[in-house]
Amino acid sequence: MSSQISQQYAFRAQKRLGLVHGTPCYTPVKGFTDPGVPARTYQYSNDGRLFAYALPTSVKIFHAESATLVQELNIPNIVELNFSPRGTYLSTWERPVKLEDGSQHKNLRVFSVSTGQELIAFSQKSQENWDIQYTVSESHAVRLVAQEIQVFRPAEWSKGIIDKLRVENAAMVSVSPGLNPSIAVFVAEKKGAPASVKIYGLLALSPTPTSAKTFFKADRTQIKWNDLGTQALIITQTEVDNSNMSYYGETSLYLLSAAGNFDCRVTLDKEGPIHDVAWSPNSKEFGVVYGYMPAKAMLFDSRVRTLHDFGSSPINTISFNPQGRLLLLAGFGNLAGKIDLFDRRTLTKLCTIDAPNTSHCSWSPCGQFLLTAVLSPRLRVDNGIKVWHCSGPLVHVQPIDELYQAGWRPTPVDQVPAFPPTIPQAPPPSESVLNVVGANGGKPASAKPAGAYRPPGLRGSATPTIFKREDEGGTPTRTAGTGNGHGANGTPTRSGYGRGSGTPLGTNGVNGGRRYVPGAPSRTPSTGNAGGAGSGAGATAAGAAGETAGEKKRKKKDAKKAKASAAAGGNGDISSGVVTPNGGGEEATATKPSIDLSGFARPSIDVAKGPATPVTPKESAESADMPAKKIRNLNKKLKAIDELKEKAKRGDRLEATQLKKIEGEADIRKELDALVLLAGGGGGGGMAAVAA
Repeated sequence: MSSQISQQYAFRAQKRLGLVHGTPCYTPVKGFTDPGVPARTYQYSNDGRLFAYALPTSVKIFHAESATLVQELNIPNIVELNFSPRGTYLSTWERPVKLEDGSQHKNLRVFSVSTGQELIAFSQKSQENWDIQYTVSESHAVRLVAQEIQVFRPAEWSKGIIDKLRVENAAMVSVSPGLNPSIAVFVAEKKGAPASVKIYGLLALSPTPTSAKTFFKADRTQIKWNDLGTQALIITQTEVDNSNMSYYGETSLYLLSAAGNFDCRVTLDKEGPIHDVAWSPNSKEFGVVYGYMPAKAMLFDSRVRTLHDFGSSPINTISFNPQGRLLLLAGFGNLAGKIDLFDRRTLTKLCTIDAPNTSHCSWSPCGQFLLTAVLSPRLRVDNGIKVWHCSGPLVHVQPIDELYQAGWRPTPVDQVPAFPPTIPQAPPPSESVLNVVGANGGKPASAKPAGAYRPPGLRGSATPTIFKREDEGGTPTRTAGTGNGHGANGTPTRSGYGRGSGTPLGTNGVNGGRRYVPGAPSRTPSTGNAGGAGSGAGATAAGAAGETAGEKKRKKKDAKKAKASAAAGGNGDISSGVVTPNGGGEEATATKPSIDLSGFARPSIDVAKGPATPVTPKESAESADMPAKKIRNLNKKLKAIDELKEKAKRGDRLEATQLKKIEGEADIRKELDALVLLAGGGGGGGMAAVAA
């Protein structure tokens, strides 16, 4: 039976549409002709038997193997189309328009592939999740309409809805594969209530779910079933990340059993978004790529036990081949496009493929080849298709200008040869590879990577670890105290590019008042000066470099006030930085630092006890300001009490808390008098002025 289905892929470009045979010939399928006008989309049936494409004026359906026309539907302006699982029905969607008679435009239509007859039509405004969902056997079809799940029997479309279930705030529905189908319904958050996913049995639909899971932080979700339809992975995502760590919101992952006997949150040991999730074809394990770059890849079993850790690397895609024997880890999009292939049995890396600018990547049905495509409009240059063997070599290249869509022809696993016990050898490359990259054993000539610019004086030497990414052998850089790649303010640091955890952070995020340069020698503080200035001078210079203009102005004002108060009374000499009793001594004046402390008030000193402990400027200023702050606060409270008394005199009704404030007036005045006496006794003339 496998000989009846050959390997094939299709492509759609601005001016071309084609079907191409796979290995070993890579020639166009005989009998298929280019329509000559731009096609809007194409689609294979799930079993690979049929191929259909949409033109501006019609839809055409072909036998994929022989390229013979099966049906032509004269329906214009079709944007989307899709086959039912067995290829019995074809659904089409067009943009809704206003009809002249005011009736609803039924823009979602279902046709019979064999007869071309329209069987049923619906009104579907949104293009997202537009299609009807079928069970694998096509015994039931499901639609979600205004929080109501509608069930149809495709063999009897004319009977309409045969069953329905209303679920409040239902936002999405997903039908499971397998012989015992279930329905997973996502209910979004509303008015503080958590979001949830509820699973119902489709064959015996009832309001009581067989399984349910509630969670917060879920504005939308993706539901991925395993091939047996027994378990589903739920990827939740918020529109906005409240921690400001990601542009794309927060993501979480849950595992839910259709029977209701198991559910849990998949705990991941690295912070960051969930990039991709994939089930193995055996339905017993799944892989996850998660975390800030370089992302981490992990393999779990069906009970969320860790099977293997692939480590960290710049990846965002994971995929099993149809037989589950090989595993792909790749970084596409804004990443370099490297593809690592692993043998699932031994968990060893087979090869690394460089496929830069890749927009689409998929496994062939036989599991031995990868198709990568650079698509437009994401990239309008170097568009085309490349086919790689699982052992690494490039076996086919087809450049195509303005390529929009490409993909393998689906084929059931039981209709293709089994994957060999050992990794097979690559076939000879096609002529296109020899013409483009030259005969090099089927492998493209690898260009020497240019890498980052290095000054002439550093060329030929080893790259410092501070310039390497963590996955390239660089030292993991983490902010002290966090250990999760985040700074003190919750901002993620990029591993391999950020400041080392041992580097002190100075003013405005720089080291010692200047910009931190990786690899530069660290600056040591000065220990002395020839002019007699000690270590305090060096500290003052470093501190002054980080002062703002506002701080300097404030210090000048404080210095003027302190000079005025010092001239009014007191004989102590505090210019040396240590307060001494009258006369001081030679020790106090021998070494005079450059710190100007004349702006601080002189504390009272007991001469009998000897020199007082040196008082730092910051401590002195704070201790002088505390009584004044308390007095100002108490005066504010008394002013508020006076206003409440005036209200009471006018006859206004006061609340219990306001009456309690009035009752506490005596205590406030008592505390205020004590503070004023204390400030006056300590020589602080400014305190009495504040109280007055």
